[in-house]
Amino acid sequence: MKTKMRVLTVDDSRTILAMLHHTLTNAGFEVLQAEDGQKGLDVLASEPVDVVITDINMPVMDGITFIRNVRSSGRFNSLPILILTTETSQDKRDQGRAAGGTGWIVKPFDPDKLIAVIRRVVH
Repeated sequence: MKTKMRVLTVDDSRTILAMLHHTLTNAGFEVLQAEDGQKGLDVLASEPVDVVITDINMPVMDGITFIRNVRSSGRFNSLPILILTTETSQDKRDQGRAAGGTGWIVKPFDPDKLIAVIRRVVH
């Protein structure tokens, strides 16, 4: 029996976390959540996940720093990391890609498109 795909969502907005939880659990995913990059790293240290969805602008540790930390560990080189943010500038996109982000989704997100992207990046 295949276990549910596990998604870690990292965002400082309770509203976004709730929307992601609702969307992803309804699509059959198991959802773990963290409200900043440091807490996201703590979750990754103890829980296996199939994909990460992270915001950029967060307190304690922003999304770019979070991604750099995830990638620098070496354990998560193939882990898909999707950036879900209100940021639209090319500079931010370039920073996200350089840090190791797999994809970029602008808030507000379309639930069906988000699910499709997750399924596409997780093999």
